[in-house]
Amino acid sequence: MLPFSVSPCLRGEAKTLTLSFQIDNVRVGSGDLFLIAGPCVIESEEHALRMAEIVKGVARSLNFPFIFKASYDKANRTSIRSYRGPGLKEGLRILKKVKDEVHIPVLTDVHQAADVAAVAEVVDVLQIPAFLCRQTDLIVAAALSGRPVNIKKGQFVSPWDMKHAVAKCRDAGNSQVFVTERGSSFGYNNLVVDMRSLAIMRKFAPVVFDATHSVQLPSASQGDEDQPAVSGGQPEFIPVLSRAAVAAGVDGVFMEVHDNPKEAKSDGANALDTRNLRGLLKELQAVKRALDTAHVTP
Repeated sequence: MLPFSVSPCLRGEAKTLTLSFQIDNVRVGSGDLFLIAGPCVIESEEHALRMAEIVKGVARSLNFPFIFKASYDKANRTSIRSYRGPGLKEGLRILKKVKDEVHIPVLTDVHQAADVAAVAEVVDVLQIPAFLCRQTDLIVAAALSGRPVNIKKGQFVSPWDMKHAVAKCRDAGNSQVFVTERGSSFGYNNLVVDMRSLAIMRKFAPVVFDATHSVQLPSASQGDEDQPAVSGGQPEFIPVLSRAAVAAGVDGVFMEVHDNPKEAKSDGANALDTRNLRGLLKELQAVKRALDTAHVTP
């Protein structure tokens, strides 16, 4: 008897099995599309609460299951001069307030095993950053916390090799794991999304598509004496790639959203403006409904 439910899902011409589990009111791997969204980094308590309320309002109006995300520390910024976040202690205080006052599940990323215990006391999902997806000690520590784990696929990792990262989590005793595609390095300062990876990874875990980091242009701005080097982006392609990913059969969509991307303290160049969120989610629901209808219609 397996300690988790197994749901067969038809995608294209092949059957795949995904492991289904619950995160608050969100069912991962059940066939229902869910959303992970929020600002890249916690900019302030007031901004985090406002963003959580905005996204919750949009998601609830569309009956779109939703997990809030924000980082307390962006440890992999291009420049040491860039804003990293409020830090562990203050960041967790703010995330707990978001969770308690807005009444939504919360996700954040952890960069070192030493932070896992404290983070797991507050958030619902621990996220392993893409650059760290091969770090065994970090994945095992996250798994041992008992919280669901989201492992982001490194830009340098093939989709079939992500099964090893997933196995590290499961072998540590935690079957509540899913993976997120965020694009692959395509030469210098550019990413490309291979939609085949979504189907490949879905054979061994639920899959989320990161629609905003996938349009990032890593370290595209070299900076100068006045401005730190930062990544650029092509947010105009967020809707295109999102629709394609849902058509490919992903379990969820990840988006970094902001109410004023030009003033965002991190990754504003590839963030989705909150004013565009509702329209895009409606499009994704329409794609999903069309697929579901095609699968049940003789």
